[in-house]
Amino acid sequence: MSADSAESGGGHPTNVEAGVDTKTESGRWTVIEQTAVLARHEFRLSVRNAWAFALTGLFALFAVLLSLFSGARVGPSGFDAIVVSLASLATYLLPLAGLVFGYDTIVGADEDGHLDSLFALPVARSTVVFGKYVGRAFTLGAATVIGFGAAGVVLLLYVGLLDWPIFTGFVVMSVGLALTFLAVGVLISTLAEEKTHALGLVLLVWVSYVLVYDLIALGMIATFDLPPAVLSLLVLANPADVFRVFVLSGVDTTGGGFAAVYAGTGLSVPLLVVTLVLWNVVPVLLAARAVRRRSV
Repeated sequence: MSADSAESGGGHPTNVEAGVDTKTESGRWTVIEQTAVLARHEFRLSVRNAWAFALTGLFALFAVLLSLFSGARVGPSGFDAIVVSLASLATYLLPLAGLVFGYDTIVGADEDGHLDSLFALPVARSTVVFGKYVGRAFTLGAATVIGFGAAGVVLLLYVGLLDWPIFTGFVVMSVGLALTFLAVGVLISTLAEEKTHALGLVLLVWVSYVLVYDLIALGMIATFDLPPAVLSLLVLANPADVFRVFVLSGVDTTGGGFAAVYAGTGLSVPLLVVTLVLWNVVPVLLAARAVRRRSV
């Protein structure tokens, strides 16, 4: 990428970075317009390096195979079992995909020499973070919808039109879960000095939230008689568990074990949705603040 600057007739600079023109006809942009252009640019880059196709294929492969293997029984009970199985898959797969997809957002551009060109544009550094996140969010969100939508086609063929509002809610919350960990990955990418450090941190976050967190919580539940309020806080403190409880709240089976304990917290659907939205927004806002102190 390169950045070119030219003086217009009115004396205002026009900067172009990889085809991103930062001057409108009026000579002024709003933050939303700037974010939209940077997001489109980031989306095009994601498609060019095959990330979108790889993620879509990965999600579709696992979701379809799981639906086929779990679809031996038809009817409402079979449908619920398939949704629970897909939720278990999503709990492990989507956080990892979001973190890995986001870990090089800022630090990768820095090491490639592109970040200084972006920061040379007449836009705020925070806007660069917003634009990059939104562009990658569209890529990851589309891959999630298409990939798990393929499983929906399988369910349509094998199960029929049973409880499709539940499946739709599952897909929407799957997108929210993936974007949450994308946001965390962007934050880590903003704070890390090198890509290798960022990659190590995102893998540590994935292990901590997806594997270790529930083991620690299960130990606490088995050891202490925790009140419902504490159980609710344990759920809300982990976006993967927020997603899991949301899905389990709409089906008749929980799969037993620790999932059943969390499903019994009685958290309302609006609270779960709002919590996942906050998990999306807060890391990006922190990254937008942290990037102002980043040197390039």
